[in-house]
Amino acid sequence: MIQLSYNPNERSLYEGTLAYAAKQIKALVERHPDFCPMYTMQGRWKHSGEAWTHWCDGFLPGMMWILYGHLQGKPESGWWREQAIRYSKPLEPRQFDRAVHDLGFIFFSTYLRWHQFTQDPALKAVLIQAGQTMGMRFKKKGEYLRSFVSDDSLFIDIMMNVGIIFYAALETGDAQLLDVAMRHCLTSRRTIVRGDGSTAHEGLFHLESGEFLKQTTHQGYRGDSCWSRGLAWSLYGFGTSYHFTRDPRFLQTAELCADFYIEHTPNDGVPPWDYDAPEESRKLLDTSAAAIAASGLFQLAKLSADPIKGQFYDQAARTCLSSLCTHHTGAGDPEWEGILKGGVYHIHKGLGVNESVMWGEYFFLEALERAL
Repeated sequence: MIQLSYNPNERSLYEGTLAYAAKQIKALVERHPDFCPMYTMQGRWKHSGEAWTHWCDGFLPGMMWILYGHLQGKPESGWWREQAIRYSKPLEPRQFDRAVHDLGFIFFSTYLRWHQFTQDPALKAVLIQAGQTMGMRFKKKGEYLRSFVSDDSLFIDIMMNVGIIFYAALETGDAQLLDVAMRHCLTSRRTIVRGDGSTAHEGLFHLESGEFLKQTTHQGYRGDSCWSRGLAWSLYGFGTSYHFTRDPRFLQTAELCADFYIEHTPNDGVPPWDYDAPEESRKLLDTSAAAIAASGLFQLAKLSADPIKGQFYDQAARTCLSSLCTHHTGAGDPEWEGILKGGVYHIHKGLGVNESVMWGEYFFLEALERAL
């Protein structure tokens, strides 16, 4: 169980970690201009390793937007804004991309942040179109948004992307699109979030009848295990869905997942890659899951109806974040090109295992932004 702790120097710790992150990102831009990596190999970003799917291009410019916002009013902020725009603009055609279930990752980290700074209606139009495109993944039989893998597949990861459908629906007053997002959340809640708050990675459905068939996985240890990054996606994603809808079922689910995370994660707040993996395998941590969970817990702390529970989630988030800052960055390793060590992409494919991973970097910076 996470041992809640208080660090009186946490602000200077977080500020120092953000400064280190800025240094690492600037070096990446200078070393490999216009390159958006996914994971490191032996600490290096540029390599020929497999991608599996095309979902990470928003995270690097997203971090640039975070740094621009944090440094506003300082001379260097202009450079960060310039780079954020330069790296965000090439993503615009992907508002029509029907090949992935990750349009929330791509556009909430970039165009939503950009729009919040400028209120430019052209940026909002891209966000709306991305949400409408994402909504086209909906399977009426089964009532879920299909994963990139196949028509019969639902991923827990999609809970992190359904927010862009809620955004598009609410901005346009499209009741049908809103219903798509609602039904997907309710189906995910029913089929791949378990009663104890743990989660499956994937649910499979019968295409003819829409009947739910079973829980399974691509990245977890087993179909009935709890893959920690999937749990963090669920914790965060149901919180976001509650933010948009104020449907108490979504808050209840987010809190259920948060409580499982807090109860089953080691006392420093950094989980094993899968909670049910064999003992030796559980020694492999996933810092990216901790970063996502920390950011999701900060969000949940503000959303919770109970101020005591909210304070509890805030402190759990700070415990996770302080552990990551103190023990898991590459700050002591001059050869390491990433920010956060110890992330896991795809253990079964041997991709990005015990490396820096771009979503871990982004949600780490977002958690630091929320803490500060």
